Amino acid sequence: METKIYRTAVLIPCFNEEKTIGKVVRDFREVLPDADIYVYDNNSTDRTALLAAKAGAVVRHEHEQGKGHVIRRMFREVEADCYLMVDGDDTYPAHHATAMVEAVRDEQVDMVIGDRLSSTYFQQNKRPFHNSGNRLVRSLICRLWHTEVKDIMTGYRAFSRRFVKLFPVMSGQFEIETEMTIHALDKRFRLKEVPVDYRDRPAGSVSKLNTFKDGWKVLMTIVTLFKEYRPMRFFGWLAVLLAVLGVGMLLPVLVEYFQTGLVPRFPTLIVAMFLLLAALLAVAVGLCLDVIVTKDRKSYELALLRYAEGN
Repeated sequence: METKIYRTAVLIPCFNEEKTIGKVVRDFREVLPDADIYVYDNNSTDRTALLAAKAGAVVRHEHEQGKGHVIRRMFREVEADCYLMVDGDDTYPAHHATAMVEAVRDEQVDMVIGDRLSSTYFQQNKRPFHNSGNRLVRSLICRLWHTEVKDIMTGYRAFSRRFVKLFPVMSGQFEIETEMTIHALDKRFRLKEVPVDYRDRPAGSVSKLNTFKDGWKVLMTIVTLFKEYRPMRFFGWLAVLLAVLGVGMLLPVLVEYFQTGLVPRFPTLIVAMFLLLAALLAVAVGLCLDVIVTKDRKSYELALLRYAEGN
């Protein structure tokens, strides 16, 4: 009986990482000698692609700027049984890779999350507001999805083949990690967190993440995906807010009417009624979208079943 070869691919998205990419490729080659290492260069203006190729990586190019665009191309082009994704900035030590790949291979985990926040991240990270931003994102997702995932935005992850090939990448920028986590939670993929060391970038290496601009995109991604994946809760909360405002404006008008028999504040009455109607409309929209999302989940489960039968 012929033994099946288990293929592992290391995926490294890069943009101007010439100071670190050679070391990253060599480190992961040493830890995972049988893995194929792919560096996807995203319009670098330095020697990132040249040094990656020199270190032994397969170098490919994505010309649409943004980490999400790079990962979309990676997931569509690379064929493997396990995918290990890591940033090219040498902030994640390679020695954790073995445990992460083994979790996918031996424990049938669909996404292994390299958890920085339970390790050295808060001591090593020197960028202002990033620590509080990570805490905010983690808190929001844990509350909205009733989970206890500790690190939402880590760039160090391992994936099963079925997750990679059935993940519809929609984000184009740094919010891609947030999208991955929420998609895995919503579709009930098996997750595992592995605490990993984190070290700050070496001198001369510059982060491409804009704290406020990209942070805002991440927050909007959370809101958008919450609306798409949990529409009844999203529009239900909106309906409650509108109803509270409507009733708050209506009550004084009603009190005045019962006392005097007159309604002198017609504009307030009209606005209050519009708010209450909007609340009812929000409930109706939430119910309709919830039916659509439920059908979508069923279709996705059938797609997972067909994928399993085909493999």
